[in-house]
Amino acid sequence: MHLYIAYKNYSSWSLRPWLAMQVNGIEFTETILPFYHDQQLEQLSERYNIPAQVPVLVDDGLVIWDSMAQMEYLAEKYPHHKLWPKDTALRSLARSACAEMHSGFLALREQCPMNCRSQKSLSASQRTLIQADLDRLAALWEHFAQAQSPKGDFLCGDFGIVDAMYAPVMWRVKGYNLSVSTSFEQWSQAMQTLPAMQAWLSAAQQESWVIEAYESAGAS
Repeated sequence: MHLYIAYKNYSSWSLRPWLAMQVNGIEFTETILPFYHDQQLEQLSERYNIPAQVPVLVDDGLVIWDSMAQMEYLAEKYPHHKLWPKDTALRSLARSACAEMHSGFLALREQCPMNCRSQKSLSASQRTLIQADLDRLAALWEHFAQAQSPKGDFLCGDFGIVDAMYAPVMWRVKGYNLSVSTSFEQWSQAMQTLPAMQAWLSAAQQESWVIEAYESAGAS
């Protein structure tokens, strides 16, 4: 199983399946495609006739080029890892939250690109633009709190796909000094202390690539 990703410092979509596999001990190899700095991603796109975007998961001749599709594939291939919660109601909530993350929170993404190795703040006008997204995050975390999840540090008790999908949001909230809710902060602390997340951060800090558009977001 091979995962093609982009910059660990900047690539929010790459983090999601990478983290899900690392936390669950699913063996894979990886290739970083620094698409702002070379043509490897375009070459991969031409090779498999897929969009020029990451992540891309290749396994047993299958090519899967969407992060949610990748994690659904992993959940089917490794059911013993319980990437989705067993309870039907909780699983439906987790899937709904994942779908919302996949297509939503556009203002937060635009104003706060993921940048693991920086600490910034936003202007008052920028905070206004993203406040609805922060409020929505707080509401989602309240949904999980009311769902009577099994005991554990993560949204459904144990770490799962929904946590992986929201992992980049943790970095955005932390990196731009934002506030969501007490329960979100507790979840964020648990996410940051995951050995896999610490490994991702360490690799991001060692990268030499710089994307100026990401670095200029917010205010130092």
